[in-house]
Amino acid sequence: MPKKILIVSNAFYPENSPRSFRTTELAKELVRQGNEVAVVTHPREGTESYCESFGIKFKNLGNLTWPAPKVKGTGIVRLFWRILCRFSLLLFEYPNIQLLFLVKKALKKEKNYDALISIAVPYPIHWGVARIWSKKIAKIWIADCGDPYMGQENDTFKPMFYFGWLEKKFCKKADYITVPTEKSIGGYYPEFHDKIKVIPQGFKFEDIQVYTGELSKEKIIFGYAGMFIPGRRDPSEFLEYLNSLPENYNFEFHVYTTTPQFVTPFIKENSNRIILKELVPREKLLYELSKMNFVVNFENVGNTQTPSKLIDYLIIEKPVLSVKFGDLKPNIILEFFNGSYSNKMELPNKNIYRIENVAQQFLALIP
Repeated sequence: MPKKILIVSNAFYPENSPRSFRTTELAKELVRQGNEVAVVTHPREGTESYCESFGIKFKNLGNLTWPAPKVKGTGIVRLFWRILCRFSLLLFEYPNIQLLFLVKKALKKEKNYDALISIAVPYPIHWGVARIWSKKIAKIWIADCGDPYMGQENDTFKPMFYFGWLEKKFCKKADYITVPTEKSIGGYYPEFHDKIKVIPQGFKFEDIQVYTGELSKEKIIFGYAGMFIPGRRDPSEFLEYLNSLPENYNFEFHVYTTTPQFVTPFIKENSNRIILKELVPREKLLYELSKMNFVVNFENVGNTQTPSKLIDYLIIEKPVLSVKFGDLKPNIILEFFNGSYSNKMELPNKNIYRIENVAQQFLALIP
């Protein structure tokens, strides 16, 4: 029997982010499988018409209007603004905390759904649902999570202890908590582990176009797409090693990132071996990566957070060179340069990421 489903998310098409892909692909597939789906999200250029084209009902979450502090100036002034930006987020989850109030307001008149699926990050999405949640809105609430919040392992600072109260509140009220991997479960309070279901990220494989021609025979081309975190998902050792290789190593390392400041110090003048690329939509990115010999993963700290880029690497079926900060293995890098991939990162069966299967896992939770 078709279900009536309400999805609440900060991220949606055309935003280029893992949580946007999660929301957009899930909503589209649930409609394809015959369900009635409404998405509560921010108004963006093209969002409403995109929803209409796929049979999704768009509901306006409103815009984030609280001004975010910006790093500016030089010297001491710049340091002040960096500290202010960092601690406004760390101490108050500002400006994302506005989502709590936007979600609460948006759900006031919503009722009679079979399920509400809220998608984080940011976690104020879940906090907002918790503030207004009742069975009048929907029969069940599924709180879908990417990286853990209180149990995260890869930020420089841990969230302040008082946010634990908000996390426990939403976990207590939600009927189910969905996470992308088994390892993610350890990032949540033990008393809620019985509510946790593992549902991976999902994509429509047929929408992905990959390069099927011959790879370059003149040089080795490899790439990375994602953000960097100093001391954790840190590229510095790897980039230093690449720069140390003699000129007869003919290669190009293409980097697509929202944190280019961790790459620019290693780009040498008159050298095209380390190349910063412009950010592109996911479909184009995967096509460009599929032209390469292999791709690179910079490992997280701990086990609770798994980079979503690994799914993209799996879809394009490229060998993955996994690099751990503090444990660089030059011999394995050179193996990859020589076309030997016996030490490639082992990835799971890609069929678990098919959106058809992922949508069915969500539907199985709905009475």
